[in-house]
Amino acid sequence: MAAAFLAQLAGGRIEVGSAGSAPADTVNPAVVEAMAEAGIDISARIPRLLTADAVRACDLVITMGCGDACPVIPGKRYLDWQLDDPAGQGVGAVRPIRDEIEARVRALIAELLPR
Repeated sequence: MAAAFLAQLAGGRIEVGSAGSAPADTVNPAVVEAMAEAGIDISARIPRLLTADAVRACDLVITMGCGDACPVIPGKRYLDWQLDDPAGQGVGAVRPIRDEIEARVRALIAELLPR
């Protein structure tokens, strides 16, 4: 959700990637539905594993509670966003998570791309 919001809201001004420490085979249907309600189609996305090489290519890494499972590369900036996990949740439970992620992404964009 964060990558999709960042890609859309930054309008191509920030290069965005997405991966997880234990990705599912498919995107959670409730997440797809919640994001569609926000006008973002993520139905074709394929979850990927977060690798050390992917982290090395980043200037900023945003994690969401992966702890020791996420690769840590010295010199990289990390933000850990503690959020409820949408896995196994229905769309009603995913909406507030989506909204919190959107708010954090908007704040991050304001920090990274000041007017």
